[in-house]
Amino acid sequence: MGILRAFNGQAKQEPKRGGIRATLFVYAMEGLENMAFISNAVSLVTYFYGYMNFSLTKSANTLTNFMGTSFLVALFGGLISDTYLSRFKTCVLFGCIELLGYAALTVQAHFDQLRPPPCQGLAISQTTQCQAADSGQAAILFTGLYLVAFGTSGVKAALPSLGADQFDERDPKRSSFFNWFLLSFTAGAIIGVTFIVWISTNQGWDWAFGVCTVAVLVSIMVLSMGKSLYRNNVPKGSPLLRIIQVFAVAIRNRKLPQPGIEDELHEVAGVHNEILPRTDQFRFLDRAAIEHTSDDGSTSVNLGPWRICTVTQVEETKIIIRMLPIILSTVFMNTCLDQLQTFTVQQSTTMNTHVLGIKMPGSSIPVIPLVFMFIFIPIYDCVFVPIARKITGIPTGIRYLQRIGVGLVLSAISMAVAGVVETRRKSVAREHGMVDSLQPLPMNVLWLGYQYSIFGLADMFTFVGLIQFFYEESSAGMK
Repeated sequence: MGILRAFNGQAKQEPKRGGIRATLFVYAMEGLENMAFISNAVSLVTYFYGYMNFSLTKSANTLTNFMGTSFLVALFGGLISDTYLSRFKTCVLFGCIELLGYAALTVQAHFDQLRPPPCQGLAISQTTQCQAADSGQAAILFTGLYLVAFGTSGVKAALPSLGADQFDERDPKRSSFFNWFLLSFTAGAIIGVTFIVWISTNQGWDWAFGVCTVAVLVSIMVLSMGKSLYRNNVPKGSPLLRIIQVFAVAIRNRKLPQPGIEDELHEVAGVHNEILPRTDQFRFLDRAAIEHTSDDGSTSVNLGPWRICTVTQVEETKIIIRMLPIILSTVFMNTCLDQLQTFTVQQSTTMNTHVLGIKMPGSSIPVIPLVFMFIFIPIYDCVFVPIARKITGIPTGIRYLQRIGVGLVLSAISMAVAGVVETRRKSVAREHGMVDSLQPLPMNVLWLGYQYSIFGLADMFTFVGLIQFFYEESSAGMK
């Protein structure tokens, strides 16, 4: 009987939370969601131009605005995740919003009356003669488009942290998680720029958007299946709000004398019971933690967060300020990525796209850097990191900033190569008198593979390096 009771007691124990098993569901959602997102990121410019009758410039700008919104609104997704919902619930909620966006785009692509009449067979200089989309058609397009942008932004804000939360603070598997997270990101993108782009080219955009809708639906279902395994964070307030409070109180107290000793500053147990020591850098922010004294000389701490902040809160803000140069340095890299997603795709439409007897859609050209990433990510994690660890003694092989630096240098090289290739493409067009021709140039599309392959390696270094750097360097309350 004792043995039976012990067995029953073990059977009733909850499954162990966190670990690699829990991250499998995170990888699956990232792969499926990114499959839909990237396939549109590389091909929507052709949909705007060929099906919605936007000009080439407007098509590129519309895609750029869509991509920018998808990443900038992630700040709002982080606010929701940190303040009101757990990261798991945030992923599910915003995934459902993204699902509605793809459904709206699917409906518009299916019914001809929801789009302007087709306008094909004209040279680029004559496309202004095409009938533009009316206000109702444009409203449906932008509603679906920005529902997708808003939804994917919330997923991008919460999903990486949800996966990282499944490992302990000093678990070396956490560093590997980010590499394999990028691998799932890349695997989904490869399928997106090949299979889904092929569907949009050969079966129609309604089928392509429909597949994206199903993919996002399945991703939500898969993530939900792992709910019992997740270590869920408890919302403790937004770090963004705490940063704003520090600046607001510091400005309010700007006329107060600079505190001389740390005992003059307010401190209580920080978020996650972490207390950060005061540093001398950006000392003007220390005024936000100056303790107020009453007329009888006693210290008053019964003030709201908009009247006094803790030293830990001030130091968290200082950490973010120190990270700003790293954040800003990647802006230039993203301008390179924007060119590859818009102008380079348009370049491919003017070139010979037959590869080994198969006609490759121009929007599938980004598969080149993705394949490079897919091959080199396991090599980096399983070969390079262990070897570099023995040489440097650093658990991650090289430091996060070194990894980011390598990626930024490679992105600059890729743009230099892109300039050389574009010069070559123009010279070929002039030599054959095909500057305004609709026929493909006698120049194979694989010429674009040089810049794409280099940028793929740049993305592999920089993307994971950034996530690891921000996550590891942040305080416990700002992960």
